[in-house]
Amino acid sequence: MKRIKLAMIIGSFVAFATLGEATAAETIPVVQQERVIQVTAKVSEYSPHEIILKKGEPVILELTSQDREHGFRLPDFGVRADIKPGQVTRVRLLPQQVGRFSFACDVFCGVDHEEMVGEIVVVD
Repeated sequence: MKRIKLAMIIGSFVAFATLGEATAAETIPVVQQERVIQVTAKVSEYSPHEIILKKGEPVILELTSQDREHGFRLPDFGVRADIKPGQVTRVRLLPQQVGRFSFACDVFCGVDHEEMVGEIVVVD
């Protein structure tokens, strides 16, 4: 009996961990009240490279790639996502603090990879 309960708990944890990872960056449905911002990635740049958000306003970033696989890392928000050509990766943000927050590509993409950065500016 104890083994069965333990197996059920472990199975539930594995299923939750797997689902949690997928929903964090890729399969987020857009809710009516959320503003959608399209962000395009290509070797050495994001467009737009500066995104202005209002504190407390929920947004969805729709990330797409024009050329190859890229990464999106926004450490101050605890966000990390892959951006694959031909796919849309959605990232939900709810900024709670005013300030400037850097994001960057974390998948090596060429000579100017270090230049592939951007900034989220959160205002009142």
